[in-house]
Amino acid sequence: MLKILKNLKQSWLSVIIIVALLCLQAAVDLELPNYTSKIVNEGIQAGGIEDAVPEEMTDDDMEAILFFTEDDEKILENYTLEDEKYVVKDLKKDEREELSELLINPIIISQTIQNEEMANKIKEQVLANMPDEQKMMMENMTVLEIMKAMPKEQVTQMLSESTKQIDEMQDSIKEQSAVGYVKVIYQNAGVDTDKIQINYILITGLKMLGLAFISMASAVIIMFLSNRVGARLSKTLREKVFNKVLSFSRKELREFSTASLITRSTNDIQQIQQLMAMLFRTVVYAPIIGIGGIIKVSTQSNTSMAWIIGLAVVAILVIVAVLFAVAMPKFKKLQDLVDKLNEVAREILTGKSVIRAFNTEEKEEKRFDEANVDLTKANIFVNRTMSVMMPMLMFIMNGISILIIWVGGHNVDQGIMQVGDMLAFIQYTMQIVMSFLMISMISIMLPRASVSANRIMKVLETEPSIKDKENTKKLDPNKKGLVEFKNVSFRYPDADTEILEDINFTAESGKTTAIIGSTGSGKSTIVNLIPRFYDVTGGELLVDGVNVKDVSQKELRDVIGFVPQKGILFSGTIESNIKYSNQNMPDEKMVEAAEIAQATEFIDGKDEKYKSEIAQGGSNVSGGQKQRLSIARAIAKDPEIFVFDDSFSALDFKTDATLREALAKRTKNKTCIIVAQRISTILNADKIVVLDDGKIVGQGTHEELIQNNETYRQIALSQLSEKELNLEQSDKQSKQEGGE
Repeated sequence: MLKILKNLKQSWLSVIIIVALLCLQAAVDLELPNYTSKIVNEGIQAGGIEDAVPEEMTDDDMEAILFFTEDDEKILENYTLEDEKYVVKDLKKDEREELSELLINPIIISQTIQNEEMANKIKEQVLANMPDEQKMMMENMTVLEIMKAMPKEQVTQMLSESTKQIDEMQDSIKEQSAVGYVKVIYQNAGVDTDKIQINYILITGLKMLGLAFISMASAVIIMFLSNRVGARLSKTLREKVFNKVLSFSRKELREFSTASLITRSTNDIQQIQQLMAMLFRTVVYAPIIGIGGIIKVSTQSNTSMAWIIGLAVVAILVIVAVLFAVAMPKFKKLQDLVDKLNEVAREILTGKSVIRAFNTEEKEEKRFDEANVDLTKANIFVNRTMSVMMPMLMFIMNGISILIIWVGGHNVDQGIMQVGDMLAFIQYTMQIVMSFLMISMISIMLPRASVSANRIMKVLETEPSIKDKENTKKLDPNKKGLVEFKNVSFRYPDADTEILEDINFTAESGKTTAIIGSTGSGKSTIVNLIPRFYDVTGGELLVDGVNVKDVSQKELRDVIGFVPQKGILFSGTIESNIKYSNQNMPDEKMVEAAEIAQATEFIDGKDEKYKSEIAQGGSNVSGGQKQRLSIARAIAKDPEIFVFDDSFSALDFKTDATLREALAKRTKNKTCIIVAQRISTILNADKIVVLDDGKIVGQGTHEELIQNNETYRQIALSQLSEKELNLEQSDKQSKQEGGE
């Protein structure tokens, strides 16, 4: 899979932007729960008061606070006295935090004892053992005035229990209590506390909206860029696979079936593209959210519920592991089943005429149905597995939310944590769980994409058996059109026996060399060696006096006009097919080639002439028309060497004779190599090479071979009568020469 990702070099800038935006989005998403906590804790419960530092207070409240602390100077140096009110100075963040710590305990104590119920209780306790005269004098005094009149040690002893309880409180709860009392201090100072609360909620809410917008915008841009990167990667892979396949010899094409190569170029690459849409989010975003969420929980929230996160993660991993073990074999098998279905469908569609002719439609339908059902079953199994996973994971997430509320509710009731902290904890937990869920999802997608990646890399890493040397030679212009087979032998890859043995013959410029032999004798194999569709395994094959292995494939094939045994046309027009070697070819040259190939007969009969459409594979023209257009295509190229691999088999005798006559004039100064089954096609060849079981059993003209080569004689007699072959006269002449 990593080898596939190396192809992202073209999209490196987009990848950097995606990673940066994912980091930004993760940071924003991790901050949002903190704002939720602030709105609940500070905006709603604390009335918009952020800390235990009153912005302003009356002289009485300041006096009460200073009575219960020994840090009078440190506190007073942060306030200025304006209009009989103490107003806090413009402090830095760390200075304000330090002041808040100094004020928390004295604010709680001072406001607690001034509470009516607590004040009455303290007064009763203090006045209980006093004389009546002193009691009457102190009854109208406030509890604070009474405590000021008492010895310092007595006051400390009286408040020791309350001070101990405050010290045992959690910092967040202690700060929350102090903030609540700050609201009373504001009311005493005539400050509009409702306005403070509304302003705080509005400002914090707007900040949350801003962060949410940043997160949304980042997500949109990330998805856009991820899909673009995935599409570009797919384009790159398709180009590489296609170019690689073009460089394959027939050996490699036999290793990879056509159906498999199509699947690898489409379905497999599509799997990679789909993975790319999630890969960055999983690799970058999920770990940041997961680790960041855990850090936030451990530093900003109550850690007593951290075990709930661990429980959620373990439950998710168990479910994913089980489903992973069950579904993995099917993921690996899916692509092979797609290959099989494509192969069966292609074979049936290609051979539909034969299927109809033999009335085997039911048999082929059954064969297709088996491949289709196998793929369907595998897909259904995988989809069912995935559909079961999501409800189970959602059940875990909802169950975890209920558990947090249950445990958190008890903690809130006991004063261990605040409601906002519990809500933030839920959000952080969901983020952590979702990050593990995303990683789990990618772990399920990854196997199928990994299988596809391996299949693609297998194509890309396959080295063509036929490739150019680093230092290629140029063809010899003094030996133009000369084709020489010197002790050539050939065997197919992994074959045990030689297909061709000791092949020796020469095809010269301006002459026609024909190759004939029984079926399977190796005729087509010989001509496939000339343009290097295969490489000889023994001996030498020379074109223009140079070994074909020493010439670049492009230069070699530029001088060859090859007409395959099976006429192949491409979708387009008659014109585009004839001009296939050069689309800028003059129309006169195209028409001349069509005339020599005897194709004008049916071309002129069409409404659009040379602009007539040709369907894929030439399915809208007959076999003879397909062959004539293939021959016209080779003639229009005007090469040094013409190679016709049994290319006249679909032509009637009259068209065959006319075409060969016209071709002979055109190839007067060219090398012409013809593979044929019909004797009539090669009667006038300058040289006929007779093959039998991969060996040359005779060479010469028709007249020489008919007299001296039994193999050729038998082939000729199987097609033409002795009279047509002039054998009777030739035999008498041979006897007379023998009698003399």
